[in-house]
Amino acid sequence: MTSIITGDIINSRSLEPNEWMPSLKEVLNLYGKAPQQWEVYRGDSFQLEVTPEKALEAAILIKASLKQFKKMDARLAIGIGEKNYTANKITESNGTAFINSGKCFEQLKKNTLAIQSTFPELDNTLNIMFDLALLTMNNWTPTSARLLRAALEHPNMNQIELAEIFSTTQGNISQGLKRAGHDEITKLINYYKSQITQL
Repeated sequence: MTSIITGDIINSRSLEPNEWMPSLKEVLNLYGKAPQQWEVYRGDSFQLEVTPEKALEAAILIKASLKQFKKMDARLAIGIGEKNYTANKITESNGTAFINSGKCFEQLKKNTLAIQSTFPELDNTLNIMFDLALLTMNNWTPTSARLLRAALEHPNMNQIELAEIFSTTQGNISQGLKRAGHDEITKLINYYKSQITQL
């Protein structure tokens, strides 16, 4: 079983690609190498293959990496299933994980994060939770997005260490993480992992 994230970038033309592309690629590189595990195509669309347990965290990090730039965001569909054919490029590989991801992506309307697997009941529960999480994520400021990304990428860092990175006070970090919904998002990621590992 594997998971495929299909995404595209909202308002990609509001900035030059050389401003936001390095930030996106940094996150994609955490999960594998291009073009076998991830690929950016048509300028502002991308696919990433990750283990199912890591899919939600990867999607949230991708969102945070783009929301660091004003007006930008990503639409993301997580597909879970099998991979029956492995090509040199992820965009040419195939299997139910790719089909689920593609179908899920086509159904994204106003919501910008959803999942489709072969377990409809689980999908239904998770998608309701994602919609609630988006109430917070959609309102991230560039500062909130940067801070949340740093906290997720360095889970062992405490607030004092994060404050040093951002050249600010521990109090500001605490407030910033609260505004970004860090505790709730971490709980959601952990719940998601616990459900996926049981599949």
